[in-house]
Amino acid sequence: MDLIADRGRRVTIEELNTTRLLSHARKQAHQRNLDDLVIVDVDAHHYENESYDEFLPYMENDVLRQLSLSSRSKRNRAGITPTQVGYQDMGGRVTRYPMRGSEKTDTVNGAQRDIQLGHRWMDAMSVDYSCLFPTGMLNIGLHPQKEMEVELCWAYNRWLTEQVMPEAGGRFFSMLCLPFNSPEAALRHVEVFGDRPHVGGFMVTTVRSDMAVYDNAYMKLYRAMEERGLVLSFHSGPNWGEPIYKSCNRFMAAHALGFSWYNVLHCTNWVVNGMGERFPKLPVIWIEAGIAWVPFLMQRLDHEYMLRPSEAPLLRKKPSDYMRDMFYSSQPMEIQDYGAMECTFRMMNAETQLLYSSDYPHWDFDLPSTIYDLPFLSEKAKHNILGGTAARLFRLPPRNDKQKDNLKRFGNLAAAATAA
Repeated sequence: MDLIADRGRRVTIEELNTTRLLSHARKQAHQRNLDDLVIVDVDAHHYENESYDEFLPYMENDVLRQLSLSSRSKRNRAGITPTQVGYQDMGGRVTRYPMRGSEKTDTVNGAQRDIQLGHRWMDAMSVDYSCLFPTGMLNIGLHPQKEMEVELCWAYNRWLTEQVMPEAGGRFFSMLCLPFNSPEAALRHVEVFGDRPHVGGFMVTTVRSDMAVYDNAYMKLYRAMEERGLVLSFHSGPNWGEPIYKSCNRFMAAHALGFSWYNVLHCTNWVVNGMGERFPKLPVIWIEAGIAWVPFLMQRLDHEYMLRPSEAPLLRKKPSDYMRDMFYSSQPMEIQDYGAMECTFRMMNAETQLLYSSDYPHWDFDLPSTIYDLPFLSEKAKHNILGGTAARLFRLPPRNDKQKDNLKRFGNLAAAATAA
């Protein structure tokens, strides 16, 4: 059987295989001896919409569960999460988008399909551990029914922690999606799921219109995470429907601005309102916005603060210093100007604060070589960014003796002694 790909090219079912698609990535990893390093991907995705029938039954509200399950009937495949206009598959040229459902997995003796596909791309890239995030649910903050965010996050988190990650051999972990529109429900997620295996923290989707990270209603949530040693992350995204982007007539414009803007907005509010002072032991990660926005925001906030320090009375140091205390995922790396990138790395203390992320399987994913091949990085910096820092942050152990030696060599072994 053949499938029709971009521009009518015929692709056989047997050809559509993640391992084969990433054969060049495997070659890159072998040439660089990446198997000797602990590589942690802090932002990878799966398509949870392909598993709706598995986790929607976990919804607690009887009415919303019935409505959601009904929408999945054979006659009615309506959407459950908000969808956005966009052209992620590049007009069909990224064939794994429309054709991913045809990839064969072992349905008899194998683990969950998401696990099998995940291990294929991880092995190809030499990724040891991957933080698994949903895809469509990154838009959950735009749902017109706020209670639906609570229900879907609960169902998804139960399914992920009870059915998926326990079967993954310890290689998957997650920062679980929080129903941020309800501080009480979000706190319940931390109390119920925070101590479960393979849960490294919790994630807030930043594409939403009414999010105030400094609201007093969230203080119990942040304190509960800090007390448990969990990580808080903010995952950005685009929203072409946002009023400010209505003048953009190309997807690339809304995509370039959106991913950076939502993190710029919420990071500003986090810093200016003194969250770094109130929760100094809570690790915070800003995800999938690239890194070019970081020095821009540091300079803007420092400039304003020096002129108007009375408006940020909780701060005891410059805003940029609080930003250097936080962590950032690397993808998508703006690699067009090495000089500018080197300056960015210096300003954000990338050696200790930058975390490798692939964003696979999305169209603009980055391989580990994106970090490893940077000419201005020291050996220690490469080790830390690719996985050493994340191994310490999420308590992830080495998977072979050479990885253990490298973790010990660069001072990350003790904190990574036990699995997350």
